[in-house]
Amino acid sequence: MAAPASNWPAPIKALQTQGVEIMGRFDAPGGMQGYAGILQHKPIGIYLTPDGKQAIVGTMLDAKGADLTAAPLKKLISKPMTAKTWSKLEQSSWIADGNQGAQRIVYTFTDPNCTYCNKFWNDARPWVDVGKVQIRHIMVGIIKDSSAGKAAALLGAQDPPAALTQHEKQHASGGIQAMAAIPADIRAKLDSNRKLMQELGFFATPTIFYKDPDGIMQTAQGAPSAAALNVILGTRQAGSR
Repeated sequence: MAAPASNWPAPIKALQTQGVEIMGRFDAPGGMQGYAGILQHKPIGIYLTPDGKQAIVGTMLDAKGADLTAAPLKKLISKPMTAKTWSKLEQSSWIADGNQGAQRIVYTFTDPNCTYCNKFWNDARPWVDVGKVQIRHIMVGIIKDSSAGKAAALLGAQDPPAALTQHEKQHASGGIQAMAAIPADIRAKLDSNRKLMQELGFFATPTIFYKDPDGIMQTAQGAPSAAALNVILGTRQAGSR
C-alpha cells in the first residue's frame, strides 16, 4: 500500500504524476532523504537533495562500492510487493503439477503451444516427481490461434493435472485437442489470466515466479538453464535423475 502523499516535497509528488508509486521514506547519507518507489512493477530508489528541490532516481553506493539502496527497498517494497503479487497469482486460474504438500511453490504462465514451456515442464521432472516442488501453470492462450482452445480444454478437463501431464508428454505431436467453442466461464478465466500477466508487465511464456531464500519473489523468463533450475526449484539432491 502506498504511503500518504499529503506532505511530500514537490519533486516526489512530480514523480508520482509520472506513474511512480511511493511506498515509504528512509534515512539516507549526505543529508538526503530516501524514498522507496515502484515504477512498472519494479522497485526504485529515489533521493531528495538536502534543499528539497531535486530528486535523483537510482542506486546509492558508498566509497567502497557497496549498495546502500537495496536494503531499504527490500524492507519497504520487496516484501509487500511479494505478498501482493503472490496473492494475485494464488487467485488466478492455474493447474497444479506436483504434490499438493510440496514445500516449494512455483507459478508460471503457460501457453499450451509454447515449446519453451514444454521444455521447462520436462526439465522440472526431477523436482516435481519426488514431491519437492509443485508448479502451478497459469494457463494463457497467446501464441497460436489454437492456444486459447487448448488452454480451455486443459482448464475444463475432468482431471486438469492429468490432462496437463498427457498434453506435455504429447506436446511434439500437438498435445490436447483445442475446444471448438470455449464456454463463457472458461473464457473469463483465460481473459483474467492474460490481464494479470500483462498487469505484471510480461507478455511471453513461460514467465516464472518463485521465492528466493529470503522469501522475496523473483521472476525468470524463457526455459531456465540447468543452473537457473537449481535457483528456481531448489538444489537437486545427489543421485536424483
